[in-house]
Amino acid sequence: MRRNKNKEIKLIFALLTVIFLVFLAIPVARLLMKSFVLDGTGEFTIDNYRSVLTSRGFLRAVSNSFLVSCCSAVVTTVLAFFLAYSIHYTNLGKKYKSMISKVAVLPMLLPTITYGFAIIYSFGKQGLLTRLFGRQLFEIYGFNGLLLGYVIYTLPVSFMLINNTMGYIDKKFMIVSRLMGDSAFQTFRITILRPLLGTLAASFIQTFFLCFTDFGIPASVGGRFDVVASVLYAQMLGSIPNFGNGAVVALIMLIPSIVSITILHILEKYNVRYNRISAIELKKNKGRDIFCGVVSGAIMLSVVSIFAVIFVVPFVSEWPYNVTFTLEHVKAVFEDNALFSVYTNSLMVAAATALLGTLMAYGGALITARSTVNQKLKNAIESIALITNTIPGMVIGLAYLFSFSGTSLQNTFAIIIICNTIHFFSTPYLMMKSSLEKMNASWETTAMLMGDNWVKTILRVVTPNACSTLLEVFSYYFVNSMVTISAVIFIAGTRTMVITTKIKELQYYNKFNEIFVLSLLILFTNAVSKYIFQKLAEKSQRKEKIINMNKFKKSQAKKAAVIGLAVLTGVTAIGMTGCGKGKDEQVIIYSNADDEAVESMKHALDNNGYEGQYVFQTFGTSELGGKLLAEGTNIEADMVTMSTFYVDSAQEQNKMFQDLTFDVKTLDEFPSYCAPITAQEGTIIVNTEMMKENNLEMPKSLKDLAEPEYKGFISVTDVASSSTAWLLIQGLVSEYGEDGAKDVLKGIYENAGDHIEDSGSAPLKKVRAGEVAIGFGLRQQAVADKEEGLPIDFVDPEEGNFTLTESVAVVDKGEQSNPKAMEMAQCIIENGREELQSYYPVALYEGETTDAENLSGNPKTFGEPLTVDLLKEHQELSEECK
Repeated sequence: MRRNKNKEIKLIFALLTVIFLVFLAIPVARLLMKSFVLDGTGEFTIDNYRSVLTSRGFLRAVSNSFLVSCCSAVVTTVLAFFLAYSIHYTNLGKKYKSMISKVAVLPMLLPTITYGFAIIYSFGKQGLLTRLFGRQLFEIYGFNGLLLGYVIYTLPVSFMLINNTMGYIDKKFMIVSRLMGDSAFQTFRITILRPLLGTLAASFIQTFFLCFTDFGIPASVGGRFDVVASVLYAQMLGSIPNFGNGAVVALIMLIPSIVSITILHILEKYNVRYNRISAIELKKNKGRDIFCGVVSGAIMLSVVSIFAVIFVVPFVSEWPYNVTFTLEHVKAVFEDNALFSVYTNSLMVAAATALLGTLMAYGGALITARSTVNQKLKNAIESIALITNTIPGMVIGLAYLFSFSGTSLQNTFAIIIICNTIHFFSTPYLMMKSSLEKMNASWETTAMLMGDNWVKTILRVVTPNACSTLLEVFSYYFVNSMVTISAVIFIAGTRTMVITTKIKELQYYNKFNEIFVLSLLILFTNAVSKYIFQKLAEKSQRKEKIINMNKFKKSQAKKAAVIGLAVLTGVTAIGMTGCGKGKDEQVIIYSNADDEAVESMKHALDNNGYEGQYVFQTFGTSELGGKLLAEGTNIEADMVTMSTFYVDSAQEQNKMFQDLTFDVKTLDEFPSYCAPITAQEGTIIVNTEMMKENNLEMPKSLKDLAEPEYKGFISVTDVASSSTAWLLIQGLVSEYGEDGAKDVLKGIYENAGDHIEDSGSAPLKKVRAGEVAIGFGLRQQAVADKEEGLPIDFVDPEEGNFTLTESVAVVDKGEQSNPKAMEMAQCIIENGREELQSYYPVALYEGETTDAENLSGNPKTFGEPLTVDLLKEHQELSEECK
């Protein structure tokens, strides 16, 4: 019987080994190889390492990451310790202690990228708390915002670690210490602090590592305080991507992982374990209880108040100008199939991840806790758990991008589910292992004597007794899959987009109402799911621990196994398909266009018989440009609308677009593979109310923006991530030459401070929200805001209104090309231009005219052809000025 048992255990081990080999070891190895390959040539080299380590700002970003991560880890561990102490070592009421536990884990129910937006709308210049207090409490961008966001993010993890360990400290030693005459501090140090040293150190390491590798919070409140996670994102999805450099950055991010594994292993010997836990009556101390109650209440209030804005902003008409109650924003999300579909995608991915992950964690725990196999096999599972506990999500996602691009797994639900399962494996495995180790070790022997094999024993006895832990593991996987972004951002496709990647997309357009509504959906879903699984787990724990094997029907066990296998097979099949619709049914359109342009194109398609036959996915200019240059014809899209210079460069490099099969009569000459859809002009945008409040003079030129009086009142975009910024730089270079442009740009960046944005529409949104008084953005958006009656005006700069065109192009995928893509491109050009021109009034085609009222004051064209190479030159110029 033992031979058979080991055979079955070894089969489980083999399955887990194959999974982790294919979906962890090989991708990380591919990542390592990629770091030694020079982009474009395939040449083996160490130049990528030299380039990254000597690049301007990288070492600063690494040191920034260490600084803010260390500070956050210390603050979080102290706060978590205090909250746990209030629960275990005070006489506060049970309901109050229960509230502490619930509020402490509240942030884990929301994605980290939402924390940054909540901080902006709480503590920003027009934030909810700022308006309540009558002034801004502190500067939210950079170190301050990151510290606050990281503390909120990591508090649940730290609290759960410390709170769980405190529950296993034997309190009788407090009495012994007092009887021996120890002072209060000595008693505290010996009986509480000493047994927790290992856990406190583990808390610091875990929280440090989470901060060091997080991308969501820096994406929203990082400002100019660069961190290594942002550098990795910029290298991989920046306007000019460098996969080799990105691989180097990812591997450097693994260094803390290796250190963490080593330290956590060493800390194991400092863990104090008690044979039994004695229940004692805590010493009455009213001062202690009041102090702990007030401070823990202040911590809870701080956490809740930051997230309170999520329940306010989506329900007002226009924050902060019109705060009347409305449900329009909520209705808009639920009526938008594209937005609501990402919610259903997230539910499916979370459920499938939870099911597959629970099976894997259970299988791994059975090997280490309920088998007699060789200790080396057990150590292998333990090592896998340690590795997955510390490897950054961004590194896993990037490794998957390199390993599975161009395969049948690319852009499918399956790859997202597998990624999440691997990423979160450690904690569920440890939960299962702890539970199984506490069960009666003789059950398998008893079952063997009764004639049952190992599988029957697991199904009939062990599994029913582990039901509560299985439910907790399922809940853990589900919640974390709903909120994760760091890994999936690299591997989600248009049809497989989940709610967190959609929030990242909405960030580029500063659609905070939609972001907060989707965040509320995540919060509500996770809260309900945790409640349901907690109740089911409690119900399971109340049942009899030992199941009478003779009364358990074999058919029930077999039925449960068949149902579980069927569900797993079903969700995997769905994931492998990516979605329920094939290419013949829907055209995938990638676009960097703004809201108005996307809606105009949708109207043209819907009104001409193409409704429901396409899917739009929008990107920032740098992200989409990077994908075009890096992926070529392997790109998921069938059609793109993109800045023309990027289309030209992508065609030159990858030969990826078809010649258009319809005639276009443009005023200027365009290549045969694209046709212009819009022409966008840059201008200076101002908030008239803020200008008056701060006694600021209206600027007349871009050069004026470098004047000291505007310090802290300006927002501009970064040319490394947005083509809108290029309109500003073209104006400066054209008027003052490169050296003169540098002098002016340095002053503008100095005045902008943390308001150098990634999105072209961000400066306008910040001007509109009252975060700054002046911004540089797209002229037509400012015109529209002014016409709507918002306190927005614009100034056409003396240096000129420069223009960028955006064009439509159809991807050439050979026999796999979607014929409808060409039809839709023609439809947009022939039927969408009238509405597009109402927002972007520049004439592009024969027969079009520009409305005199919308003419810019000083239209100009840059003296050189706009290419990616020229963009790169101007990016380098920009970097020198920061």
